[in-house]
Amino acid sequence: MNAGDWGPSAGLEALRLRAKVYALVREFFAARGVLEVETPVLSEAGNTEPNIDSFSTGFSGHRDAGSPQRWLRTSPEYPIKRLLAAGIGDCYELGRVFRNGEAGGRHNPEFTMLEWYRVGWDHLRLAEETVELVQQALALAGRRAEVVSTSYRELFVRGAGVDPFLADEAQLRAPLADVGIDAEGLGRDDWLDLLMTHRIQPHFPADRITVVHDWPASQCALAKLRMPAPGEEGPAVAERFELYLGRFELANGYHELTDPDEQRARFERDNRGRETRGGVRPPLDERLLAALAAGMPDCAGVALGVERLLMALAGTDRIADVLAFDFARA
Repeated sequence: MNAGDWGPSAGLEALRLRAKVYALVREFFAARGVLEVETPVLSEAGNTEPNIDSFSTGFSGHRDAGSPQRWLRTSPEYPIKRLLAAGIGDCYELGRVFRNGEAGGRHNPEFTMLEWYRVGWDHLRLAEETVELVQQALALAGRRAEVVSTSYRELFVRGAGVDPFLADEAQLRAPLADVGIDAEGLGRDDWLDLLMTHRIQPHFPADRITVVHDWPASQCALAKLRMPAPGEEGPAVAERFELYLGRFELANGYHELTDPDEQRARFERDNRGRETRGGVRPPLDERLLAALAAGMPDCAGVALGVERLLMALAGTDRIADVLAFDFARA
């Protein structure tokens, strides 16, 4: 085995930068009275989101410990929400998460996620705090970014020439005609995602933070929906934001859904979608649904990919450049 096989995939300066970012995160939230928590990595429930695949494993011990099949978390969201329902208040977790099938230049099956929740806040207020954290991280590299906030609709009209709420599928496909995409099995939301990744996102300036808010209701995930005010025209929107630093999507946040019945319906809809695509139907998180029924407070939450932030700070497109050992060397 040569040194290239046993050595780290990242340079030592990149590893030192990661340590600085971790210290910054903890200082940032300590100054704001946001509590650090730690939640399970293995769970009886899996993530039902159709575009995310979970790792699962088996527990070989005594059966009264619960289900022997366990799922590696793709996010700490569900147990943190149970803590919120128990009254813990503003909190965050910085830790490893796992996603099966995601390996490549910008993806690693195991990576670090920062997720935090603010009680009584909406998605727009939380977006402002997320910008503050990213600006402080940029300062570690001697940088600062311009901030642009836009609605999803405004972004698509300006960047792709289509109204994402009114355009039909043919109109959404037209700007991608030269990309050579296999359209088999793709739906409306898939074309919207492709427009974002192929026509809009690549043109974001490197020195700009772009906040995109109020997404289509079909992409609500775990966000609340906002209907038009009385007398106003327009579609319902998901109270969701995404934050980009240059071309890097860093964070995804929501004004969180607190209705257990609606949440169950969305989980079941997701699993039907997974089944249609030939995927596994993971068990629903009944403990999360029970916590919502018990009363989770109105809050906003956001997940930020730490490797994406480090990649942007280091000026690299390769996730291996910011990991001590990437998947190929693990």
